[in-house]
Amino acid sequence: MKRTAVALAAAALLLPLSACGGSAEAGDGSTVTVTVGYQSRTINTVTAGTLLRSLGYFEKRLNALHDGRTYKVDWQDYATGAPITAQMTAGKIDIGSMGDFPLLINAARGRQLGKPTRLVSVTGYNLKGGLNTVVVPPGSRLTSLSGLKGKKVSTSVGSAADGTLVRALQRAGIDPDTGIQKLNQQPAVGASALSAGSADALSQFVAWPGLLAYQGKAKALYDGAQLNLPTFHGVTARADFAQRRPAVLEAFLRAQAEATDYLDAHPVDAAEKVAGATGLPAEVVYLYNGAHGISTFDPAVKPELVAALRHDVSVLKAAKLTGDIDVDSFVDDRYVRKALGAGYAERLAAGPPAAASEVWPKGAAKTRRFASPAQLLAYVARHRGGVRAAYVPDATTGTLWFADKAVWVADGERLLPFVAPATARAYTAGHHGARVVPYADALRRAS
Repeated sequence: MKRTAVALAAAALLLPLSACGGSAEAGDGSTVTVTVGYQSRTINTVTAGTLLRSLGYFEKRLNALHDGRTYKVDWQDYATGAPITAQMTAGKIDIGSMGDFPLLINAARGRQLGKPTRLVSVTGYNLKGGLNTVVVPPGSRLTSLSGLKGKKVSTSVGSAADGTLVRALQRAGIDPDTGIQKLNQQPAVGASALSAGSADALSQFVAWPGLLAYQGKAKALYDGAQLNLPTFHGVTARADFAQRRPAVLEAFLRAQAEATDYLDAHPVDAAEKVAGATGLPAEVVYLYNGAHGISTFDPAVKPELVAALRHDVSVLKAAKLTGDIDVDSFVDDRYVRKALGAGYAERLAAGPPAAASEVWPKGAAKTRRFASPAQLLAYVARHRGGVRAAYVPDATTGTLWFADKAVWVADGERLLPFVAPATARAYTAGHHGARVVPYADALRRAS
């Protein structure tokens, strides 16, 4: 019964809005309005949403078409991917961006209603799964996923974060349907439930875990990168729109690539722009979108990400959120290949940058990179009043985290950071003499 109720609740989110009719691509023939659905605070999609909108690149590309039409862009902001899917299948959104699990629901819903959609590009990705994190209140005594048995856990059913939770619980030997009390909540509602004590844990996608940790309202319990399974967000377009307006879609994808290049070249400025548009702290945006952030941005549709989609289908089917999904027919990279031309092969072959420790000094337009977490700590210890944010990569998963929120391990002269206590314990168990130390102690040792 619980599984059925969850499936019905998720399906309800996908129902087209009855008050809306007609087509997203509106106009009188000479004027065309293109409607783009995005998630401003899901900052893994900024190159197809928040940052792209701020830079105005799509509008510039449309103005350069010179096909006798005047183009306007209607940007519609949503909290999750489900309402974007509902609007797309109702013919009200032309192009949308969302996470991998919502993308699959998008594909299934579009096919079911005879309104097929296509995955046309990728926004941000993490090859190990670090974009999703399970967090608990700061005072929680929980130190591993096994402690969640019988507990109330908030997530958004059908989201990438829900997929991480399901897989992580399964690996911990807990039935994701009966082993916990799952609360199907929007991210903001779940964050409030965690703070109020009505949820014992929260499994969410970027940028909620980092935001709550930064605010001191949560601490990490499980790093999604422990799954070592790719997770990503991407761009989906209605198939009929893509066929009718290929030049418009290609203009969008060229603009997305430009926004990606801008983010790579100006990561601090990009973080500030996204922060200004969303109200998120720039320090949190940089955690995910920075030069060595948790997310890597690239519009190329990489084979390993498509393979991950195929594996994701089984999770959604088990939860009765979808039936079979033909991933190969859903993925269509023809438009982005044409849009990016000869440069597409280079993007396809590119990978994430090497992990690195970074400090964002107060008043600085650039961050400082350090060869090791210990060197970063030494700098922070010498500049206690001059650091805006400090970031370190998990010693085993590579997931970037705030230095003062990490779990630190002293192993002889080495100081190693971890996102979650379980990974820190796993390290100390395998290294004689290594032990967990408080952040203040790690700073003292490095100074």
